[in-house]
Amino acid sequence: GEVARAAAERGPAGLAAFTVELFRPLQPMLAQTALDLDAALEELGDAALEWKIDGARVQIHKSGDDVAVYTRKRNEVTSAVPEIVEAARALPARQLILDGEAIALRGDGHPHPFQTTMRRFGRRIEDAALRAELPLATFAFDLLWLDGASLLAAPAAGRWEALSHTIPASLRVPRLRSADREAAGRFLEGALAAGHEGIMAKALDLPYEAGRRGQAWLKVKPAHTFDLVVLAAEWGHGRRHGRLSNLHLGARNPASGGWVMLGKTFKGMTDEMLAWQTERLLELEVSRDSWTVYVRPELVVEVAFNDVQASPRYPGGLALRFARVKRYRPDKAAADADDVEHVRALLPASEADGG
Repeated sequence: GEVARAAAERGPAGLAAFTVELFRPLQPMLAQTALDLDAALEELGDAALEWKIDGARVQIHKSGDDVAVYTRKRNEVTSAVPEIVEAARALPARQLILDGEAIALRGDGHPHPFQTTMRRFGRRIEDAALRAELPLATFAFDLLWLDGASLLAAPAAGRWEALSHTIPASLRVPRLRSADREAAGRFLEGALAAGHEGIMAKALDLPYEAGRRGQAWLKVKPAHTFDLVVLAAEWGHGRRHGRLSNLHLGARNPASGGWVMLGKTFKGMTDEMLAWQTERLLELEVSRDSWTVYVRPELVVEVAFNDVQASPRYPGGLALRFARVKRYRPDKAAADADDVEHVRALLPASEADGG
């Protein structure tokens, strides 16, 4: 009918606007990872920056005194989070759907680790002692429904303006709208100083795309570096033809005395570096196949990366995301390379425990 035709004309966002229902949780909108802050600002231009809170994603539905709280996987957890229910009931809006994060904070305001926050969500019923030990703070960052109207199709800046008029600052994630690199850098430093894992950069003009992982939301975290050992290298293509380019990267495995492969990278290399590493790796060659030269594990390389993720592709069950070469470390021996447990310590708790 009329509604379906209007939705079809407005595309997916229009369709979503007609399918929102109170107490029927939506799939959350998801984010991609940016290489760094500069890449995020280049991608989005004028953007909204928010603290990235490593808590439990929550969707809060309210109609009058009826409140329900749902997880990222759309499980209802209302009875386990009474302080979120009380805060929602106290809001003047008659009806709303909020998207945000709930997190347990320490006495100094810094966050507890993700696993600690998740203890609050393991209970089906209210636990007064646990609530007293680990009170939850709510950081809402989006408003999807307000007093009978869906906001999914509204541009993000409009949703956020409505959010700021609807709930107090104490319940909102800290946000800065800026395209200025210095201001953005200070905002990122502030988030890290408060103990959070980075910031989000979000486009101002796009709708809320439930269940989508698009370029509208970008995660920005500080890069880590490790000293790793080159285990093999693959011959390059195109401009890199005749050069050993794609490096196989390994961390020390103290348990076995061997090496654990954490992925490959061909990023970050200058022409000089490609020439040097081709010559050096051929000196270390032990065997080869049609496209790979395997080498003695002696050459140490400093590798920058954004995240560690669980990966079934490699025997160690870990992989580096956005790995790139910073420099070679001829001053270091293979025995000085980082060990795999240091790498594993960076695995997000949400992945380490299978969540």
